[in-house]
Amino acid sequence: MIETGLEGKTVIVTGGAAGIGRATAVAFAREGCRVAVWDVTPDRSEDLLAELEAAGGQPLFQHVNVADSDAVDAAVAEVVDRWGGVHVLVNNAGIVRDGQLVKFKEGQLVGRMSDEQFDQVLDVNLKGVFYCTRAAVPHMIPGGGGVVLNASSVACLDGNFGQTNYVATKSAVIGMTMTWARELARYKIRVNAVAPGFVKTEILASMPDKILDSMVGHTPLGRIGDPEDIAEAYVWLASDAASWITGITLSVDGGLVIGT
Repeated sequence: MIETGLEGKTVIVTGGAAGIGRATAVAFAREGCRVAVWDVTPDRSEDLLAELEAAGGQPLFQHVNVADSDAVDAAVAEVVDRWGGVHVLVNNAGIVRDGQLVKFKEGQLVGRMSDEQFDQVLDVNLKGVFYCTRAAVPHMIPGGGGVVLNASSVACLDGNFGQTNYVATKSAVIGMTMTWARELARYKIRVNAVAPGFVKTEILASMPDKILDSMVGHTPLGRIGDPEDIAEAYVWLASDAASWITGITLSVDGGLVIGT
């Protein structure tokens, strides 16, 4: 078994009640971490806490909207008050509000992406990453360093139809990742991003089989990813095994980028 150096560390996972976030929280719990899960859906908290405890972690669930900077500051303060610091932040929370920039039919404008669609995604996927990192980092520095991990997407590498807002945020996250890697290295804080490909989440579960088959067809490794595939990448990047890695975006996509 590889020693990760994560046992006893305090980890915050945003958007951690389901999908990739939940798998990530469980993966860190298996490493013996204290895991604070943030989400806007508290109805899932009871079984999640039980799962994290069974995996070997010390769990905490906090009802947090990452787009609310005051709520984020308060949640970080609660984590620090309980466990004394923050070692790892996983900025996983994200939403989609898909729509074409403009939509024409028979020569007439019949739709366009609304201000609300654009702003909602910006608030969670971009501002949320900023708020959470800004709140957590000052508590990493006195502890001798830490790790910030940001959720990007392979969609920002080649665009995605109907996702102007989503792709804009995930592209910006890569830029912030590189900037923070430069700024925070002096404090022994590493900052990296993970760019998932198509992963089995609630969003994909609602898609027709025809679309899912197309996704598989564009993925050289021939399958949709599991949430655990992304979770293990986060754990590795947070571990001592990746101690000389900062400022990168790791595509975890089954080869999707090279297959398209």
